Amino acid sequence: MPEVRIIAKNFMDMVASMPAMKLDKLYENGFICEAILRSLPPLGKKYVLQLLHIDVPVAAKLLEEWVLSDGHTKHRVAIDRLVQLRVFVEAVDRKNDKTYKLNPTFQKSLQELLVHGGTLPREPMPSNITVRLPTLEDLEAYALQQWECFLLQLISSSLVEKPSNISSSLMKVFQRRLLSQRDKEAPKLTESGFQFLLMETNAQLWYIIREYISNSEERGVDAADLISFMLELSFHVIGEAYNINSLTDFQRSIIRDLADLGLVKLQQGRKESWFIPTKLATNLSVSLADSSSRKEGFVVVETNFRVYAYSTSRLHCEILRLFSKVEYQLPNLIVGAITKESLYNAFENGITAEQIITFLQQNAHPRVADRIPSVPENVTDQIRLWESDLNRVEMTEAYYYDEFPSRDVFEGACDMAREWNGLLWEDSKKMHMVVKTGVHTYVREYLRSQK
Repeated sequence: MPEVRIIAKNFMDMVASMPAMKLDKLYENGFICEAILRSLPPLGKKYVLQLLHIDVPVAAKLLEEWVLSDGHTKHRVAIDRLVQLRVFVEAVDRKNDKTYKLNPTFQKSLQELLVHGGTLPREPMPSNITVRLPTLEDLEAYALQQWECFLLQLISSSLVEKPSNISSSLMKVFQRRLLSQRDKEAPKLTESGFQFLLMETNAQLWYIIREYISNSEERGVDAADLISFMLELSFHVIGEAYNINSLTDFQRSIIRDLADLGLVKLQQGRKESWFIPTKLATNLSVSLADSSSRKEGFVVVETNFRVYAYSTSRLHCEILRLFSKVEYQLPNLIVGAITKESLYNAFENGITAEQIITFLQQNAHPRVADRIPSVPENVTDQIRLWESDLNRVEMTEAYYYDEFPSRDVFEGACDMAREWNGLLWEDSKKMHMVVKTGVHTYVREYLRSQK
């Protein structure tokens, strides 16, 4: 079977990239299997549940009969995802026809979880021991404060009043692609670093967690154990207290790191100590595209290019400096202006016009967020025009396809590339198309299956 290349864009992509033996080890945990099931596309969930109590291989042709004629592309995407995650084991029968069967370890664990229910390795502590726990509002404020403190320390330790306890070696892992440093010069943000700061919190969190897991072997930590614990953590209840003593030594060291990132809050009682999961921790198993959490915005942009940010956050001020000229800062208000010079500086640092516009739209103040558009059109148009002055030609690595055997195959390939957000250009008359390098593997496998 051809190898399918995995591009880790979320937690489940990282799970899919693991070796088969480690995946099977993960699937011994029912909660991991449930997290995998939640992440699947709708058709993928349907196939898993319909095959959950079937112990014999099922023909690929039979699965195709379960979907409508216009659902072939979604069917292919679902099957590819199930095979990547080794939820489906692919084989060939005596007639040389392709078959699929549920991974036995995954199947057994999910059966036990759905039929008998499951219990986490630890239960919340009784209220008479923990006494007074923070409210959900206090917990969310704590998580945001910790995360902002971490980001400021990531950019420059001089910006932080109270540095976190993250070790310098681990901080260097996080800074590896975000900062660059020449001899005897202060570290500077790289192109990736500038773009990182403009990401949504969930996207930033995923980037940091991905680096944390990817470099775990260097710290003598098994990546499979780390992923298993983090996915398990996502099933804990926000705001509930869990005894630290219920964790292994390995898990305690992970919890301390996660506390510095704002994923959990640590508290000490008279005799016991505990950790309290925040919303960031329980969102770990959620796909970035499916995440519905939205923080309240703080930015107002006027037609005269002036920017008003109603915030006390030092991080917000540093982010605004990336693409605007900050003129003055009051206790709860930052005032600046978007100028040609400030934008040229941003473009030279690798920030794109779309990233700036998206940031302003996603963080629009509630008073203007419901307006259409939330950022004045003359401002967004001018930002794009100033960028086009610098970028007359954009280079993108891609693959060119032609000579399709039929129009149905051509349209199916276009639909698949579009599904993965990788279709760059198509000519429906001549049946030519260009796709991004990242989705070339999926399109190639689709075309092979059509022969």
